Amino acid sequence: MEVVRGLCSFEGRLAGTDAERRAANWLAGRLREQGRRAEVEPTYVHPQYGLVHAVHCLLGFAGSLLAVVAPAAGFALVLAAATSMYLDLNGRLYLVRTLFFRRASQNVVSPGPQPDAPLRLVLCAHYDAARTGAVFATARARRAAALSRRLRVPVGGFRVLFWSLALLLPLLGLRMAGVEADAVGLIQLLPTVVLLVGVFALVDIELSNVVPGANDNASGVAAALSLADELDRDPPHGLDVWVLLTGAEECLQEGIRAYLRAHRGELERERTAFLCLEAVGRGDPRFEVSAGWAVSFDLDRRLVELATAVADADREGDERFGVQPTRRASAGDSLPPRLRRFRSLGIVGEDDAGTTPDRHLPTDTPERIDPGALRRAHDFALELIRAIDRDAGRESAAGAGGPAPGRPAARAR
Repeated sequence: MEVVRGLCSFEGRLAGTDAERRAANWLAGRLREQGRRAEVEPTYVHPQYGLVHAVHCLLGFAGSLLAVVAPAAGFALVLAAATSMYLDLNGRLYLVRTLFFRRASQNVVSPGPQPDAPLRLVLCAHYDAARTGAVFATARARRAAALSRRLRVPVGGFRVLFWSLALLLPLLGLRMAGVEADAVGLIQLLPTVVLLVGVFALVDIELSNVVPGANDNASGVAAALSLADELDRDPPHGLDVWVLLTGAEECLQEGIRAYLRAHRGELERERTAFLCLEAVGRGDPRFEVSAGWAVSFDLDRRLVELATAVADADREGDERFGVQPTRRASAGDSLPPRLRRFRSLGIVGEDDAGTTPDRHLPTDTPERIDPGALRRAHDFALELIRAIDRDAGRESAAGAGGPAPGRPAARAR
């Protein structure tokens, strides 16, 4: 709770701001007080994700209208918007985003004390805060969660916008083929209106205030620091435990993308795993089975198996954690490493409705953090890390020459 309150004292720690920079230096100091080495690694990011995707929606809207008189030109415009949006949401390549100005951000990196261990485990949590907006209202989040349960498919705002662009493409293809049926125009109207609403919603986010970010994600930072301290005092045999506190996560994981890009020469896929903590100060802990902004990507199969084993053992015992698997229509810092074929898993907090409490809301203050929830997430993560340690030890003892189980490339659905 001391870490949560301290981090929230840096008000307005939006990506690329002086508050974010001061928060990073404060966290590096905390790690050094724990006896760890810590470095602040600068990078550059594009924090205006709301405007970036508003442009995508606007291009799609304009392309839909243009297709009425020039089907080929409208199709090309919508295709360009959909391609740019898909690549951006998955962190593959930035197209429209590169047109916006960059700001300086930073990651806090603390190397582990056992570089010769079989597996490097990177504990991740982002320390920047997000803007609020009308789309983040609790009632809307609960309706989306209820719809996801009913459809058995994760439903989120960016998915609705991306698939609206995708739906326009075959419809505009019909127009290019000379089909002018009224049914085509009627169906085309729905995604066109959705994209127009998306423009206003995304601009509203960019014009809104920055939230305190106690649960999302000072709680994750607090858990990561506590876990690192405990693991330093009782070190695992097979793990070199690093701490990575990322900036610029709230502009769609730019901080961890910068870290992976800067360290790609030293990170071995077979010997590196990421465990990401996000919004664990409310609700019950959940481990990610899949995540993604536009489509779902499976998280690492072996880490999911270990988390499932820990959850099953807990249910058969005293049920300390109350943990369940979750499939998310959004993504955190666990997704970029997975897309680059690293072992990666996220732990998040969710309430009974399947939402992250106070996410991107002004009510996300330290006073609303539940210490019991924070403790459950911390203890579950610690138990999972011990299981990963035992698994790494078994792999090392077996002398496996190839990739460990559960390391295939991520699959999109």
